[in-house]
Amino acid sequence: MASFLLPHELHGDGPHKVIAVHGWFADRSAFAPVVPDLDRDSFQYALVDLRGYGEARDQPGAYTTAEGAADVLALADRLGWERFSLIGHSMGGSVAQRVVASARQRVRRLAGVSPVPASGLALPPQQWELFSTADMEPAHRRAILDVTTGGVRPAAWLDRMVARSLERSDVKAFRAWLDSWTGDDFHRDLDGCTTPALAVTGQLDPALSASLMRETWLHWFARGELVDLPVCGHYAMDEAPLALIRVVEDFLRADGA
Repeated sequence: MASFLLPHELHGDGPHKVIAVHGWFADRSAFAPVVPDLDRDSFQYALVDLRGYGEARDQPGAYTTAEGAADVLALADRLGWERFSLIGHSMGGSVAQRVVASARQRVRRLAGVSPVPASGLALPPQQWELFSTADMEPAHRRAILDVTTGGVRPAAWLDRMVARSLERSDVKAFRAWLDSWTGDDFHRDLDGCTTPALAVTGQLDPALSASLMRETWLHWFARGELVDLPVCGHYAMDEAPLALIRVVEDFLRADGA
């Protein structure tokens, strides 16, 4: 499947270019809580919709991390961004790592927010049943949201997140993406990678935890870093937006190029 121009929105006009890639549950609106407070003088952010989401909801494709990475690189080319940094949430973190694996010379810095490791994420049978049927069962999407945020978030927030997920994702694409981000294993392409790489986790997230990042992310990236946010689960953009902005933008600013 040939790459195509990912729908996107630009924020800021700073010299440091950054592409942000959303996760499994939402389109680029996942970053809406942090947009008003971004440093627009230092950075220019491109927030994208992957195939099957948002404005690309009806776009056909293979819905794989490799295809997503190719689409991100095609967008960077169209924008004229020879070098750029990446932010990827969850599944988007896997896509971002694919970009580094295929074109590491173009990536200044990589920030993963609860990123799926480049080795994939094998789910036990009971969890697989929950995740693999979430395309057709809104209650299962709600259960996943609840578990991955520590079971402490308000019912209204869970309902709102499920409603957004249903509205902003295509059912078939949602299911197909699951096979890719859980099953793709390209971590050997990252071994010894010197691209500065930050993993941000939430202490309330039992799955994509700090301990998992120590076993994966910090092994592959020679210049890897880890920040574990307290009182936060899998959705730091919603749960701790100001803390997330501080951690990620401080990391991006450390590149003085």
